[in-house]
Amino acid sequence: MGSDELKSALQNANEVELTVTGRKSGRESSRPLWFVEEGEKLLLLPISGSDSNWYRNIRKTPTIGLAADSAEFHGDAKPTEEPSAVDHVVEAFSVKYGADRVKEYYPKVDAAVEVPLA
Repeated sequence: MGSDELKSALQNANEVELTVTGRKSGRESSRPLWFVEEGEKLLLLPISGSDSNWYRNIRKTPTIGLAADSAEFHGDAKPTEEPSAVDHVVEAFSVKYGADRVKEYYPKVDAAVEVPLA
């Protein structure tokens, strides 16, 4: 399935299932994540910032999988540690999930990921 199916599935979702390839093991692993859909991209925020294993895995192997309901999408993620880009993602998460919750659940905000869906 493609990005249109995923975007449709995300309309009523609070989480997306992210699948990455382990930088050491080479094995796939998955986890649920909060996300923000912004135009033709998804924004992701690692809970432990640049120390998050899934973020470090994306830095090595940017090809990822995303799933919601029965919709799946595979593409390349764009990790960033550029402060203004990270601030933008934190603000988008704060609008969607609440600033207090983002501050509570995301103690280190020095990294973010953008996933183009187009």
